[in-house]
Amino acid sequence: MTREAGPEGGLDERVVLLVAGAADLAVSAVGSALGTVRGLLRRSDAAELAAEAEQELTARGRLVLGRYTAPPPAHLELLARQVVARRAADDA
Repeated sequence: MTREAGPEGGLDERVVLLVAGAADLAVSAVGSALGTVRGLLRRSDAAELAAEAEQELTARGRLVLGRYTAPPPAHLELLARQVVARRAADDA
């Protein structure tokens, strides 16, 4: 006894249907993830798996921070600035 919301459905009804669909998808994803975690906890190499996961998450974190933060100045640029500063200090 379900009814499809067509173009004549109100905006409120469409929003409620979208939210309900998103909530159902989230619950389904969480249930699937919990099943995967339970399976991983039963493994004999869980400690090794956890260590590998930690290393991978750390590497991903570095990549994300590198992507969204300002890159450090180039090495040669730093050397050039030091040379200019030394020459200015020697001339003074």
